[in-house]
Amino acid sequence: MHYLTISFTHKNTDISIREKLAFNSEEKCRHFMGTLIGCAAVNEVILLSTCNRVEIITSVTDCQSALGDSFDLLSHVANVTREELEEHADIYEDNGAIHHLFTVCASLDSLVIGETQIAGQLKEAFKFAFENNYCGQKLGRAMHHAFRCAAEVRSRTDISKSPVSVSSVAVNKAKDLLGSIGGLSALVVGAGEMSQLAAKHLISNGVNVIIINRNLEHAQALATELGELATTAPYSKLTEFINRYRLVFTATGAPHSVISDDMVEEKEFSRYWFDIAVPRDIDIKEHANLHVFAVDDLEEIVTRNMSLREEQAKIAYSIVGRSTMDFFKWLQSMCVDPIIKEIRDHAKECSLQELEKAVKKGYIPEELQDQVSKVLHHAFNSFLHSATKNLKEVAEKPEADTIVQAVQYIFNINEDQTKRMNMYKCEYQMGGIK
Repeated sequence: MHYLTISFTHKNTDISIREKLAFNSEEKCRHFMGTLIGCAAVNEVILLSTCNRVEIITSVTDCQSALGDSFDLLSHVANVTREELEEHADIYEDNGAIHHLFTVCASLDSLVIGETQIAGQLKEAFKFAFENNYCGQKLGRAMHHAFRCAAEVRSRTDISKSPVSVSSVAVNKAKDLLGSIGGLSALVVGAGEMSQLAAKHLISNGVNVIIINRNLEHAQALATELGELATTAPYSKLTEFINRYRLVFTATGAPHSVISDDMVEEKEFSRYWFDIAVPRDIDIKEHANLHVFAVDDLEEIVTRNMSLREEQAKIAYSIVGRSTMDFFKWLQSMCVDPIIKEIRDHAKECSLQELEKAVKKGYIPEELQDQVSKVLHHAFNSFLHSATKNLKEVAEKPEADTIVQAVQYIFNINEDQTKRMNMYKCEYQMGGIK
């Protein structure tokens, strides 16, 4: 079994390709994951698709075969040539795949280092894959440890203090451009997570927010949550409102643009639009006094953010590196064959010790020692038969890790591992989300 991850991010793929790769509907995710899981070399798959990345995380029997199948399917789904995909993708195998997963979950690979959204997005991707039978024990193990690693990074560093997201970077950019934005009004198009974050940051800076969304009820629910500085408008007012306000933030999650050239009017005042959606919401040509910023245009503030957190990132990377090593040590300890052998060896050792004591005390004649040894050997083999059979059968099931750790504890196998057992806490139990 191997771990294999194919990664497209803001670091290796520009937004024009990333928006083609975006999986913005459950139906599209199910089609891709269901088809990929049907490939002979692919055992399990988790698909993470955000505004800045697409990660195809898999457990496979053969990396090269699985890689070919993944690129072929992705090329078909996204309408991007396989050669272009191969040119941009970062590919990680085994240790590299786990290290990359832990790095992503700890937000060290994000556009904004230390942002807090990615762990939640990864958890949702895992939940979706698990509940739809696209992944199980193998990726489940890796995800549990990824969440644990991310939690340790958050607790032991200041990397997520004053959390920063792409939405907050967009608001900061608006402040850089306009100076003070307090008292202004801004239009927020969309009512999802990115829009919600943008609205919260705007309101915290004293901006009045107008929310427009195709589903007016969702917009009204968000406005109620945000408080008195938030109001709503019907989607039919979109064209009118984008030409009324200086600040527009869009993050709809639509599969295509929602603002086009025919909707834009020339204005004498300067306008600043922030398109934080992938695929992009805004598809217009340059206009006088109208400046459009997409996700990839926010690098300046991101660079500043990274320099401020550089020292904390070094500590975080050391945690990720150690956690990666610990994961593979732990994974090796979960193999049932060495455990079964150690239990049998211990049973044999105890039997022979007691037999030697019995011979020395005269309870058993010395000439019968070999025969009694054979009887004892058959006895403990018979006793351990069902336990051995059950342990082997459960080895590939999701509950195996808990059972194996219990066996290790009961038989005092690998003392260091049993000490770590009490530290092992999954943020996603196989039975559901905590």
